[in-house]
Amino acid sequence: MSSESASGGILVGGSSNGEKVSILPKMANRHGLIAGATGTGKTVSMQVLAEGFAQQGVPVFAADVKGDLSGISKEIVPNEKIKERLDKIKIDSYSPRGNPVLFWDFFGKTGHPVRTTVSEMGPLLLSRLMDLNDVQEGVLEIAFTIADDEGLLLLDLKDLKSMIQWMDENDKELKKEYGNLSAATLGAIQRRLVTLNEGGGDIFFGEPALKLDHIMQKDFSGNGVISVLDATSLMSDPRLYSTFLLWLLSELFEQMPEVGDPEKPKLVFFFDEAHLLFDETPKALQSKIEQVVRLIRSKGVGVYFVTQNPMDIPEEVLGQLGNKVQHALRAFTPKDQKAVKAAAQTFRSNPDLDTEKIITELGVGEALVSVLDADGTPTVVQEVLIAPPESQIGPISPEEREGRFSSSPLKGVYEEMVDRESAFELLKKREEDLRKAQEAEEAEEEAYERKTKRKSKGHNRQGMGEAFLKSMMRSVGSSMGRRVMRGLLGSLKR
Repeated sequence: MSSESASGGILVGGSSNGEKVSILPKMANRHGLIAGATGTGKTVSMQVLAEGFAQQGVPVFAADVKGDLSGISKEIVPNEKIKERLDKIKIDSYSPRGNPVLFWDFFGKTGHPVRTTVSEMGPLLLSRLMDLNDVQEGVLEIAFTIADDEGLLLLDLKDLKSMIQWMDENDKELKKEYGNLSAATLGAIQRRLVTLNEGGGDIFFGEPALKLDHIMQKDFSGNGVISVLDATSLMSDPRLYSTFLLWLLSELFEQMPEVGDPEKPKLVFFFDEAHLLFDETPKALQSKIEQVVRLIRSKGVGVYFVTQNPMDIPEEVLGQLGNKVQHALRAFTPKDQKAVKAAAQTFRSNPDLDTEKIITELGVGEALVSVLDADGTPTVVQEVLIAPPESQIGPISPEEREGRFSSSPLKGVYEEMVDRESAFELLKKREEDLRKAQEAEEAEEEAYERKTKRKSKGHNRQGMGEAFLKSMMRSVGSSMGRRVMRGLLGSLKR
């Protein structure tokens, strides 16, 4: 970005008197918020910050909800409005440029497919994804426990479906060790799995799964690579969108090492339409989210929530967001006015500004901004003109996107799904082994019947000793058969 950004941090913007406002790299992993009504400039603010971080050598992951963010890969053609903004903020150095970008797409159409496995997602997030109740979630957790005990990999949805079906067929045997497994509950989970599968779960769950290293790259010049997730189609299923991003945050939290307070973040994560993460979220899961947000900064990850109103974010999370960019809010109703007042109170007050009044008067591309100083203390709120991005505002053409996607260094890594042996195949094999054992027993009994008929040919009546012997042989045969059955079922329990 500008020389001011390179020397003093990630430039957010400046006032008309030339005072610059920047986020210090050392404080950038203390998270942030970009808020404002529709059409007030939130996406451009996110773009400005994303390219600022990238030029500091920090990889960025950003969800593109509206389809506007692909322009970050192409240099902007400055117009009169851009030049006017540069003059007002008094930015001397401005260099139009595109940024190194990796395009991702949940459905694999406009970018690399994004996948994870059922095991990595886990029962808690899967329960949220399928909107299971507490009882159903408990049974799903048991399914994961049994799969672990049995050494069965749960990679895709057909693995989980076959696991639930097998539990239903063997509920009596499993009850002794794992408790009651209601057929109705298992059936309800199966139906939710079918719905999830039809909604894109068959594409999302599987291998190769996303490697975190691939979203934490730098280019040859040392710039952070910006990963842009095409989330336009995902917005038709907000639960899937928010659960995926929550999973990704959880994976970063679990896999990244502790780094304390680094000089700059290892990764910055932009979560657009952040209110979806907290809508109708069970209390237990919300506590997990709060914990991840609180602790992930020690892993060097900065999380920036983008939403319409700060009140969309729970107070426990909002209090952890140190860098704030507040665009205009509307105040047409008493409820709106209450929200404006609450938003104003999230800032450290400035005696020279009527924050509550200004929030409703801000123009497009203007914002109230407060960042953390070198001591980690929030600065007083300032009215700021957001700096213009050096990359294109708005999307690139489909042809340009396809060209960048085709030349991606990850091309061919994720495009083809891999279906290795897992729960579905192993349970199917066990079922086949059981069937073969049953057929062998039946064949043995038929052979025995044919043999005894040949011996008794010509005799209409059996002697007492012969009848006893045949009865004993049948009993032995049946006993052997039962032992074969128990052996196979026993192996399923181990």
